[in-house]
Amino acid sequence: MLALMAAGSVFFPGLFLLSKQTLRHMMGWSEGDAAIVSTRLVSSIQAIIASSVGCIIASSCRDVVEDRHWLTDAYILFATPYFAYDIYAMFLCYRHKQQVKGHEEEGGGGARSTRAAVAGYLRRELLMVLHHVFMVAFCCPASLLWRQGKGDFFQGLLFLPELSTPFVSLGKVLIQYNQQHTLLHKVNGGLVLLSFFSCRVLLFPYLYYAYSRYASIPVYAVPLVAPWQCNLGAALLWPLQLYWFTLICRGALRQFAAGRSNSPPPSKPDRDGCLTTSNGRTQTST
Repeated sequence: MLALMAAGSVFFPGLFLLSKQTLRHMMGWSEGDAAIVSTRLVSSIQAIIASSVGCIIASSCRDVVEDRHWLTDAYILFATPYFAYDIYAMFLCYRHKQQVKGHEEEGGGGARSTRAAVAGYLRRELLMVLHHVFMVAFCCPASLLWRQGKGDFFQGLLFLPELSTPFVSLGKVLIQYNQQHTLLHKVNGGLVLLSFFSCRVLLFPYLYYAYSRYASIPVYAVPLVAPWQCNLGAALLWPLQLYWFTLICRGALRQFAAGRSNSPPPSKPDRDGCLTTSNGRTQTST
């Protein structure tokens, strides 16, 4: 158990540092640009691994409650440190953007500047930070201990939402390099909508539907017999997915409307708490 968590604690930060140093020294990128792209890269690699593991587990379990797969607990232990690493990596990206935009505290010492950056980061990324903390503090013990060795099929399905992450990350990188009007960005935007809706929005209703078929009970009766931890997790995570999907749809509609009118699209908030404009520049949202 500790060995897997230690491996994850080394793998994700190590991959980030390796990618950042490679981009800096071999590609000549700045520290901030290399850190931002490296963060997206690590997120995408974690997502590909997680969704692949989820597919293997879900396809291997014939009995959705009793069947077990060794990858389930193994990957939970390995991936849990990722969420702690990602909180810090997102902070580095946020601070770099603030420095580029000239929003760093002026005239303050290093400690004061860091405190201001942390406060601003938490204001803009509060939902994402809470999501990551919830994954470590609640989902990890729920998956490892409270399940009591049952439901590997459902746990495998819960890895699949990560499938949308590589497309989201690619979209952010394309915007960062002023490629948001290219065909690649438009195609990727469609894939973001499709993958996010199918793997995140529809996931939680499908979990209850799958159990209703297994138990031969109506879907509406599943919350009455499901463990409270499952109901609590769904109640907290599903609305968050719906909220993010709403933001994605609003951004897609803005871009579509702007494309039809041949006028610059209005600024829209991205997941990093900034406003992205038609020329690819970002400004702080208020």
